[in-house]
Amino acid sequence: MPPAAPAGRSDLDAIRKEGLTGRQLRMARRVAQKHGLAPTSDFDAVRLLRDRGVDPFKRANMLEVRPENVQKPAPGNEDDSMDGGAGGGRVQLPQTVPAGGTKLPSTEVGPRGIAPSERRQREIMEIQRDIARRRRRRSLQLLVRLAFFVMLPTMLAGYYYYRVATPMYAATSEFLILQADATTGSPLGGLLSGTQFATNQDSIAVQSYLQSKDAMVRLDADTGFAAHFSQQGIDPIQRLPEAASTEATYKIYKKYVKIGYDPTEGVIKMEVAAADPAVAAQFSTQLIAYAEERVDELSRRKRDDAMKSARESLEQAKEERREAQERLVTLQEGTVVDPEAVIGTLRTQISTYELQLQEKELQLAALMDNARPNQARVDGVQADIARLDELLSRLNARMTEARSDGLSLAADTAQVQMAQADLATADLFLQSALQNEKQTELEANRQVRYLTTSVRPVAPEDPSYPRAFENTILVFLVLSGVYLMISLTGAILREQVSS
Repeated sequence: MPPAAPAGRSDLDAIRKEGLTGRQLRMARRVAQKHGLAPTSDFDAVRLLRDRGVDPFKRANMLEVRPENVQKPAPGNEDDSMDGGAGGGRVQLPQTVPAGGTKLPSTEVGPRGIAPSERRQREIMEIQRDIARRRRRRSLQLLVRLAFFVMLPTMLAGYYYYRVATPMYAATSEFLILQADATTGSPLGGLLSGTQFATNQDSIAVQSYLQSKDAMVRLDADTGFAAHFSQQGIDPIQRLPEAASTEATYKIYKKYVKIGYDPTEGVIKMEVAAADPAVAAQFSTQLIAYAEERVDELSRRKRDDAMKSARESLEQAKEERREAQERLVTLQEGTVVDPEAVIGTLRTQISTYELQLQEKELQLAALMDNARPNQARVDGVQADIARLDELLSRLNARMTEARSDGLSLAADTAQVQMAQADLATADLFLQSALQNEKQTELEANRQVRYLTTSVRPVAPEDPSYPRAFENTILVFLVLSGVYLMISLTGAILREQVSS
């Protein structure tokens, strides 16, 4: 061991003469620590590494050094680190520039015959080439990932839309629901009639019906909707499987039957797509017919119920009037035609006979005023008075006394008057029922809805779907967005794990 000391010192002296910079010496200490060596100084670290056949300034060794292993030297210990002092067991870093002398690059040639400046230049170039190589590798990996996850699916989607997808022909139509003109006399009665606000609920109801499963089932039963989309001429993606369920058919129906309602204009717009232009127009026409039937059914029950109630009220009023009239006729047939006229005649006769009776009584009083009245004349006048009294008694009895049937002429008159009053009331009810029926009929006519087709469906000549370019661009944007989100998420997770 003693002879090895001079050799070690000579090696250290040779290393000092190489003109290594402080950065290179620090790098050598880090590499030595990485290999598990315990150098006494930075120069000793270079010596130990070279003894093991490790080049401390090789690019791979420098890139593998971790910055967290570097520790700043304590103040006042720079000389110890330069001289190889091992006090305290801490890693001591050397000064970057030796004290004294000119601060110029060394011109001494190393053991391999390469100047330190040239060696540093080569190392820098190697580092730059390595960085460029890594960038090219990462760029290539990025291009491969983009090609696999974005470009390839986009190309497949474009190939499908341009070459495989079955063209669909769309037939468009527009229709609106109108209300009958109001016939009311109120100045505000027809304010909203005839506008889209008066039929807003009906339009929404028709739109919901056309988009319902009920309309789809009816269209399939009438025109073979499912059979059309199950034919072999349609591509497998758009084709409806044979013996498909109602839910699967309804998904196809919602995809190819699009209905929109504009509440500001009150117009319902419908677009029906099919693999054949004529079939698309047929589907659209059939759906419009269903809409017309639905519009008629929306207010039909209400109108029918109102008219039924009005007709029943009218029939009841007619029946009551007929019964009142029959009761009056029956009363008139059982007694006299006009009891009031008979009573009037009797009253006239009674009045006349009462006047005659008063005259006879005055005449009798005049005769009795004579001292010697004529007895024959007095007897005649008294006989006339007696006859008039008897006649008046019979007339009064005829008016008030009951007949053999237990009724009197006054009772007959009262019953006839009551029957006439009932008949008059029945006439009023009948008139009111007639007016109510007329008003109900007008209101029912006003509630009638009419479906007017402003744009009729016409078989198109050019296909409307698929929109190959727009769909391909959409697929590209969606895949790019998904890839970007996944890449950002992965980068954030890697950063969190490394920290």
